[in-house]
Amino acid sequence: MPMSRTADDATTVPPWWRRLLDRRNRPAPWAGDRPRLRFGFDRVGNWLGAAVVLALIACAVVYTGPAIDAVRDHFVKRAPVAPDRVSASRSYAGHGAPLAFDRINNTWWGPGVSQSGDGDWLEAAFDRPTRLLDLVITPGVSARGDQLGKSAQPHQVDAVITTAEGKKVTRRLTFDQGAGAQRRRFTVGEVTSVRLVVGSAYNASEDKQLAIAEIEFFGASSGNSG
Repeated sequence: MPMSRTADDATTVPPWWRRLLDRRNRPAPWAGDRPRLRFGFDRVGNWLGAAVVLALIACAVVYTGPAIDAVRDHFVKRAPVAPDRVSASRSYAGHGAPLAFDRINNTWWGPGVSQSGDGDWLEAAFDRPTRLLDLVITPGVSARGDQLGKSAQPHQVDAVITTAEGKKVTRRLTFDQGAGAQRRRFTVGEVTSVRLVVGSAYNASEDKQLAIAEIEFFGASSGNSG
């Protein structure tokens, strides 16, 4: 004969909210009882955190110097830097390379051939490695606007920079079609020479040659503090 169950014999299931509280209030296991899988994740997290910290330190070491240099170069006072020697691929009679570096904007250099002068170049050399900040080119035979139509003017120029270590770096410079001096940022350190190679020109024609009235380099003034 089956025995009847009373209310006291039934298994009481606690409500969900009590089970949740009991689980939260459960004491943490001893170190030896900690699940192995969870320990592995903690260890991976520690390694990842250490890797991130090391990467941040490395970035700070690598980029702090250039960042400081960039800020300093932006605010520093400029001064002209004259090359010790100049040369050209070829020159028109009476209009040699030195006339492009004489700080007079109504004398000029020309290659002596018509059209754009593509591939012709002017080069400035420095006896001591020099840090340059800006480059200024005055295109044409003069800085005067009414003289602009007398020659072709440089449009795109490749600056081939040689450093003290013998490394060569090329930068593409683009100039506007207009008279007067045009300044371009030219921040580069430890320079021993800069060769400006003509790539294209404005107003090129069979009865005109390329002309550059002046090329000027600028670096930090010796009067800057610090």
